[in-house]
Amino acid sequence: MAFADDVNIAPARVLVTKIGLDGHDRGSRIVAAYLRDAGMEVIYTPPWQSVDAVVGITRQEDIDVIGVSSLATDHLIVPGLMAALKSQGLDAVRVVVGGIVPQGEIPLLLDAGVSHVFGSGAMREEIVGTVARLASEAQAAKRQQWEVA
Repeated sequence: MAFADDVNIAPARVLVTKIGLDGHDRGSRIVAAYLRDAGMEVIYTPPWQSVDAVVGITRQEDIDVIGVSSLATDHLIVPGLMAALKSQGLDAVRVVVGGIVPQGEIPLLLDAGVSHVFGSGAMREEIVGTVARLASEAQAAKRQQWEVA
């Protein structure tokens, strides 16, 4: 007999979004399809989201992982997103960034708390596997927060 603590009973809830002014969304649509095909619940936003909007959606939809797509320099807004999530008590949520991110800017994202940065050309298996692992970590962290509260 399995107990709720022994299995991941909830499907991963992933928000795929674009913050800032970057409107190129082909890659994020493909990634959203990969994640849906893998059985995850995906909430997809149109481009041009604000940090506050993403935080609000994350809280409202009980998101486990936020995937931010960047083809311009909008990934530089992500440290602000990380700070906003923390200030709202959403530390358990994992954040990944994908797209065109210069090598020299990856440490900025990781230091801000981003869990993973996918470069252009990342393979479906890597994306799905990493997001699934991070969602499981987020769900475990949320359960731990609830137990403490």
